[in-house]
Amino acid sequence: MNQSNIISSTFILTLLMMIGLFFFIRASVKDRTEEVKYRVNLPEEALLPRLQTYFDQRSYQVKALDPQENQVTFEGYIKPSLFMAIFLSFLAGLGFFCLGLVISYLYPFLHYFPYLLAILSPLAGVFYWLKAGKIETVKLKIETITNNQEISSIITVIAHRDELIAMNQQLSLEMID
Repeated sequence: MNQSNIISSTFILTLLMMIGLFFFIRASVKDRTEEVKYRVNLPEEALLPRLQTYFDQRSYQVKALDPQENQVTFEGYIKPSLFMAIFLSFLAGLGFFCLGLVISYLYPFLHYFPYLLAILSPLAGVFYWLKAGKIETVKLKIETITNNQEISSIITVIAHRDELIAMNQQLSLEMID
């Protein structure tokens, strides 16, 4: 194999890497709303204040109450992560630098100009920052179950995956299928 074939195939692989990086950056702001059910060995009257305190601490406000469905809708602004914006900019900078390196080998007459592609890397962080900061909605539905003498509750939560993880960690909830 001659050197131009190696550089050409490296260029194609680098382009594929850049396509993957593009989709990774785009996926960082994708909506990941899920529905999960939890079982709690508390009656609804004891559970509601805990949930209200949790959502108050997370800066959510009650948006709607539906007494017929026994459902509460919370809304809150989710700030974008500075770490994630910097991380995505770093990954984009690395990807653009690699692409510039391969282009400078393919077209040596361009000298060091292909490396200037790395200047575009902060656009990934700006894209994330503008799209990730948004108002999130959490819907809670509580059902009370009585088995013999024991009263428990089933909580159905529709929220962003990260919010579900944080809620589960802080409130130690038992997930059911």
